[in-house]
Amino acid sequence: MTIGKKIFLYLLLILSGFIMFFPIVYAFMISFMQGGEVLQGKLIPENFTLTNYINAFEKVPLLRYLINSLVVSTVIMLGQLLLCSLAAFAFVFTKFKGKNLLFMLFISTMMIPWEATMVPNFQTVQSLGWLNSFPGLTIPFFAMAFGTFLLRQQFKTIPIELYEASQVSGISRFKFFLTVVLPISKTSLITLGIYCFLTAWNMYLWPLLVTNDEKVRTVQIGLKQMQTQEIASEWGVVMAGVMLVILPTLLLIFVGQKRLQEGLTRGAIK
Repeated sequence: MTIGKKIFLYLLLILSGFIMFFPIVYAFMISFMQGGEVLQGKLIPENFTLTNYINAFEKVPLLRYLINSLVVSTVIMLGQLLLCSLAAFAFVFTKFKGKNLLFMLFISTMMIPWEATMVPNFQTVQSLGWLNSFPGLTIPFFAMAFGTFLLRQQFKTIPIELYEASQVSGISRFKFFLTVVLPISKTSLITLGIYCFLTAWNMYLWPLLVTNDEKVRTVQIGLKQMQTQEIASEWGVVMAGVMLVILPTLLLIFVGQKRLQEGLTRGAIK
């Protein structure tokens, strides 16, 4: 590739990166603006103060919502890692009749829209008395076909002879799972953990359905409440709340970007 083509390519990448990142930067600038500055269409605030951030915590119990979202996202992430890894181990290393058919049926659930299962899930949670509770927000998301498929593809890269040798040596399946399979699959587990956490953090509709108590509501509902409470001249307060919400997700993506890319591509090529 010639120098001219390299320069053009890098300029194109810089321009594309700027276009994609500009909305976040502009939202960050709005979070420091007063109402009049936003309406005037300014790009940079006259004064950088934390007034809007303080008002964001006063308008709604944002700190409570952030803690709730952190708890819900962490529990869902841990639950999916546990169940998906066990299910993937069974589909790879355990022999039983109809294993491939059962796996295909399990994976086919990915084609069912979430909206189609929303009502049955809500009725189940309601019958169990889990409305306005953390179990109702977390347990329905523990089983995940995508996570099982991702880990199964990774587990298939482990030689079956290694598993058979462990059985001959008297090592139990669970010990082989803990001491061999999980350490080898660390990158895929981190990838699935990041994906699960981000998905749970951004949930809006399900928490809105199963909660009406501020003690268990999540931060996405808090943002919507803040938006409906504020008039057009107070968009700085709303954007301050938005920046507080997206900050953990941005940090998680930046820190785990390399692991996320490796985990999604591992197992695709042998």
